[in-house]
Amino acid sequence: MRYRLKGRVWIESDEGTFLGFGRVVLLERIRDHGSISAAARSMNMSYRHAWKLVDSMHRQSATPLVETTTGGKKGGGATLTKAGHNAIACFWQAYKHHKQYLSDQTAPLELLK
Repeated sequence: MRYRLKGRVWIESDEGTFLGFGRVVLLERIRDHGSISAAARSMNMSYRHAWKLVDSMHRQSATPLVETTTGGKKGGGATLTKAGHNAIACFWQAYKHHKQYLSDQTAPLELLK
């Protein structure tokens, strides 16, 4: 039998989860699709849920992560701010270190055999 450590990583504030895997993927999809609704559709998520996640991140951040525009002939849109790009990079860096830690700590588990 092979043992391994498993775990998840997220960044939280006193209000709860600020960034986690799903929230970061949502930010990346907003960046890629140019709108919250298109990002939500690409994740099989309701627009309402996606908006709540973006709103939660905004309430916990010193500066907005997503900038939205309304209306017009082509409808509104959304882009990431510099803080949004930085948040993505920060999360993936922490995620990478977390995965490496789990991998490093798995080797000693072979002693349990």
